[in-house]
Amino acid sequence: MTQEVNTMNQPIRAETMKTGKYLTFSLEKEEYGISILKVKEIIGMMPIVSVPQSPAFIKGVVNLRGKVIPIMDLRAKFEMPSIPPTERTCIIVVEIDSTASTTMLIGIVVDAVSEVLNIKEEEIEPPPEFGTRLKHDYILGMAKRDGRVMILLNIDKILSSDEVVEIEQTSNNQL
Repeated sequence: MTQEVNTMNQPIRAETMKTGKYLTFSLEKEEYGISILKVKEIIGMMPIVSVPQSPAFIKGVVNLRGKVIPIMDLRAKFEMPSIPPTERTCIIVVEIDSTASTTMLIGIVVDAVSEVLNIKEEEIEPPPEFGTRLKHDYILGMAKRDGRVMILLNIDKILSSDEVVEIEQTSNNQL
């Protein structure tokens, strides 16, 4: 009976995990949010060393206090047009689940960081259905606040498992 109760509570637990504090940022004219628990730091743009034969959305790597961190261009990953960096362009260093038991730091380039918001369950709607051809499981939900809509991202699912392995290998080769 205990197993049944735990299984039945899993969808509820997953639903309530969406509530909490989110770091919000912009790409193009859209607003996005990442759970603040995944954010390690925010840094200004710095020189990025390009890595040959890396995926198109990987700008390269940076040396952050002696640690090599891959940098992902979220605009490229989301197939948005490229723009030159501005004074507000920055890198959000996040921790993602890379394999069953390990995590990896990765920097994501965003147009601008906005603020940290406490988003409540009643402000979140499930992501829209796009059909089976488009895979958008990295969208946790759509937050509605003050007449605007923010896309809440599950940063752990932005990259496929193959992409994570490829990025890990690329970063390890730069050590």
